[in-house]
Amino acid sequence: MSEQKTHYRKVFKSDHLGVADLEDFIEAKSGMVFTIRQVKQEVGVRVAGKKGNFNIAYFKENIKPLVLNATNSKTMKQLSGGSSFVEDWAGIAVGLYIDKNASFGGEVTGGVRISPNAIKQRQQLTPESKGWNRAVDAYKRDGNLDKVLEHMDINQTNQALIMEIANNVA
Repeated sequence: MSEQKTHYRKVFKSDHLGVADLEDFIEAKSGMVFTIRQVKQEVGVRVAGKKGNFNIAYFKENIKPLVLNATNSKTMKQLSGGSSFVEDWAGIAVGLYIDKNASFGGEVTGGVRISPNAIKQRQQLTPESKGWNRAVDAYKRDGNLDKVLEHMDINQTNQALIMEIANNVA
């Protein structure tokens, strides 16, 4: 029987994404790619016990927001094609990782970093997409959408529509 262990940082109850949170994702073998919903410049907020002004990234996925330090902000600028404006960072998919050498206040503490490598976002297949008819043909041929789903995302409504079209067309 495996023992459930608790990271020592959990007691600090951060409202923002930290190393302990990413360690939980790693342990759960969960992916660490997330899509930024928006970045806000927040004035007078409390982060890690200190009140200040911060750029905070909020994600489409249901995870804690990430305070963007200078390093992660520079990475976001690069990933956005060079835009220094936080409003332009919405919709960008980012890979997160733990940098064990990150320092805070002159002390190596480890930290959450945004990978400088662009994440290729998967296409969402809709009836308007170029590959729609090929998906219908694949369902007719294979009886499922497994091969199509390896390459693109299709929501449940559109999957049902593909099956309906494939089954009704002789």
